[in-house]
Amino acid sequence: MSVFSKAIIASTTAIVLGFSGAVIAESHVDPMIAGAIKARQAHMQLYAHNLGVLGAMAQDKMAYDAAAATAAANNLAALITLDQMSYWPAGSAAGEVDGTRALPAIWTDFPGVMEKAGALGAAVTAMQAAAGTDLDSLKGAMGALGGACGGCHQAYRQSN
Repeated sequence: MSVFSKAIIASTTAIVLGFSGAVIAESHVDPMIAGAIKARQAHMQLYAHNLGVLGAMAQDKMAYDAAAATAAANNLAALITLDQMSYWPAGSAAGEVDGTRALPAIWTDFPGVMEKAGALGAAVTAMQAAAGTDLDSLKGAMGALGGACGGCHQAYRQSN
């Protein structure tokens, strides 16, 4: 990598970090809470991206590709193994800070959250087994996977 390329990357990084710092400072949100919200939203975006690949195949909006389906299912499996506890600090619910739709019930219904997490884990495991097999298997596993995501969102995410 050339010195010029490194300088561009360093400058771009400084600008991006400067803007994100300005947003946090202007919002008057504790930087740790703001960071946790960003982390959990990024995690959810990764779920959504991989679910989007699988969903597009299941809905015949994208050609079935066993390798891509397997990769998306494996990505979901990797995501569910990450420790997400630091994403959910007290004071980061909708109504407490802007920019989140997490309902306070997440913090008061830990058994329910864990039940939903278990359903997601089972659905992801089933999708891993089905995704690379064939399109019909993928379609068969999609309902439980979508249901697991939707079940958590219905209980713990503020609607638009």
